[in-house]
Amino acid sequence: MSPLMVVTVAFGLYILVVLTVGLLASRQSSKSPDEYFLAGRTLGPFVLFMALFGTNCTPFVLIGIPGKAYHHGIGLFGLNAPIIALGIPLTFWAIGAPARRMGQRLGALTPAELFAKRFQSRGLGLLLFGAFTLYTLPYMVSGVIGASLTLTSASQGAIPSWAGGLLVLAVALIYTALGGMRATAWTNVIQGLIFMAFMVAAFFFMSGSMGGLEAATAAVAEKVPQHLTLPSDGLFTPQAWTSWGLAISLCVISFPHMFVRLMSAKDDRAIQSSCKLYPPALIALWLPAVFIGVWGAAKFAGLEGKESDKIFWLMANGHLPPWLASMAFLAVLAAVMSTLDAQILTLSSMLVRDAMDPYLAADRQRNDVLAGRLFGVGIAVLVYILSMTMSQSVFDIAKIAFFGYVTLVPTLFFGVRWQRFTLKGAVASVLSANAVLWLGMAGWLPMFGFLPVFWALVVGIITALAVSWADSPPNAQDMERVFGAAPMAAE
Repeated sequence: MSPLMVVTVAFGLYILVVLTVGLLASRQSSKSPDEYFLAGRTLGPFVLFMALFGTNCTPFVLIGIPGKAYHHGIGLFGLNAPIIALGIPLTFWAIGAPARRMGQRLGALTPAELFAKRFQSRGLGLLLFGAFTLYTLPYMVSGVIGASLTLTSASQGAIPSWAGGLLVLAVALIYTALGGMRATAWTNVIQGLIFMAFMVAAFFFMSGSMGGLEAATAAVAEKVPQHLTLPSDGLFTPQAWTSWGLAISLCVISFPHMFVRLMSAKDDRAIQSSCKLYPPALIALWLPAVFIGVWGAAKFAGLEGKESDKIFWLMANGHLPPWLASMAFLAVLAAVMSTLDAQILTLSSMLVRDAMDPYLAADRQRNDVLAGRLFGVGIAVLVYILSMTMSQSVFDIAKIAFFGYVTLVPTLFFGVRWQRFTLKGAVASVLSANAVLWLGMAGWLPMFGFLPVFWALVVGIITALAVSWADSPPNAQDMERVFGAAPMAAE
């Protein structure tokens, strides 16, 4: 079969499966906004974990990390040790679990709506909506670019990049609009299994085709020996390493499409189970991604800039059996769409609940779901246009988004954990942290070797604490409404 035929058949079957799931989920999705946007808050341990894991794993991992490891070697894994060890699951428990309980208590369906109701401030909801949107759009663009690159490579140019991105966005939009959160969660189970199985299989088949792990390592040692040592410049200086470790550990909880999945959990036990499964699952995914880039540096020299994002496909095509290589593009597309669907749904839900709320309140049950579907179309169109105009690599686009998300962490954490936290403290934290981030990235502030995101986080925390302590304390009745009644002392 020709490359185009393989792509067509495999992608056709994949589309059939995810659209079928969307149709099955559509039977429930139109019943209420709560069902459409949060699957009725019923996601159990396995589906929740797969939804979180599938949504979290994007072309940043499957394409961006191999592309970055192509230049920086095995040390790249150390940069991401926090994300694999404790960072993500710790934030799920520290922020996600209380946010789920608070969201259920207040009837909130989006992250921005949760904090708007927490502080009884639509203005804060709009501020968070703006920040979430600002950083989610480029993250979505990185996914579409990764999908376009992969489809073009897999079909050997028969599918142009403009068509690949359009096709992936259209399919994700259709099944998301049909089934809402339930459809995206169910499809994430399938998608997560696809790219996880592929990456593990690719690791062993690639090393085997290069003569085994020892021979593959020897080839790297001969041609690019620096890739087997820890670099000492760039992101690998102590200050930059600390900054990046904090960013990569903390940003995931601030992804609105991840936060809202935690709000969809059936109970705290489901979140706890996901926390336990995350570290081994991420290790199984990240190690192969890094090694693919390192091995690729010894096999395909001379790739520069955005071109290094092609190393994933070059290695798959050159060192995998034909039947498995033909599935490489499907693994990437599964990772892309498992994130795109959640992002489309979450941004559209925030447009409905946070930006357009006063105009839709007349018929809440009907208008919210309809508007969510229509806004999803508009978001997909905007992302597609941006993907055709941005020229940065997948890693670099995602990195800016990650840094931006971290500026919201102090507000998210204190908002669900600290009753003394005030509205003024939340607004000041978001604005000051973002100001420091953007001024730092522009080179207008001294960084002393740290990345701008480090100082943005420090300033965000200090501002949240200082302004809240200087402000009048919240009303006790309001805190009981938000956090629930305090347990009575034993007599």
